[in-house]
Amino acid sequence: MKKIIKGGRFTPDNYSDEIEEKIQKLRKQGVKLPPRKVLRTPEQLEGIRASANLNTALLDYLSEHIKEGISTEEIDRLAFEFTTKHGAIPAPLNYGGFPKSVCTSINEVVCHGIPSPHEVLKSGDIVNVDVSTILNGYFSDASRMFMIGDVSEEARRLVQVTKECLEIGIATAQPWARLGDVGAAIQEHAEKNGYSVVRDLCGHGVGLKFHEDPEVAHFGKRGTGMMIVPGMTFTIEPMINQGTYKVFVDDEDDWTVCTDDGKLSAQWEHMILITETGNEILTQ
Repeated sequence: MKKIIKGGRFTPDNYSDEIEEKIQKLRKQGVKLPPRKVLRTPEQLEGIRASANLNTALLDYLSEHIKEGISTEEIDRLAFEFTTKHGAIPAPLNYGGFPKSVCTSINEVVCHGIPSPHEVLKSGDIVNVDVSTILNGYFSDASRMFMIGDVSEEARRLVQVTKECLEIGIATAQPWARLGDVGAAIQEHAEKNGYSVVRDLCGHGVGLKFHEDPEVAHFGKRGTGMMIVPGMTFTIEPMINQGTYKVFVDDEDDWTVCTDDGKLSAQWEHMILITETGNEILTQ
């Protein structure tokens, strides 16, 4: 994937005097703050929003086709055609050697499942479809869960609680909170419902690159971690397991992440912007 460098850096002029004063005060107190390069300028936000809107439109389009009998290879083809037709690039394609345009993760696959013509969705499956888009050099990212045909009540509940974890995480990701607050809120809800949170993978900054600071863990301790500051754009994407939180990477493809005990996993992902008064969901 071609690396694209975008101009325009954050300056204090992008904030009110009150916000900038607060940032400087926290910096003097030694609070861990995000690097300036991940605080978006108005110009950058315009490009990021356009990419995010296309990314959401792609998931809406795929939602019309994902059903029993479709292969994950066909989902990948549809994603590639839609993305390129709209003048964009699928961010996963050739990223670190990943061979496809989307990730399709079924049942016990936690994430990074590689689409295949031999992998056909059947009744009872739950599948996460993760899409990421580069439009004019700006990146966006999101994923959704799909329940195929007659899904068990246990699988349906896992999917629902995982979505609740996402929503709770977003509600907690407020300006001047800590990233540890977000992880703790997600972990508390998952464990209260008898599930575990994957610890080896996390959300991430996204916008000018596919993966940027900060790392957004979905477990943690309140009052710890980086301060959440207006201007940040990052994903929240909890991976919630029925059984153990432990996972392994498939030796055959070096990408597919599976639950260690073979039990089900689910994931939802949104990309958000931190504003001066709360947050804005960019992708769904």
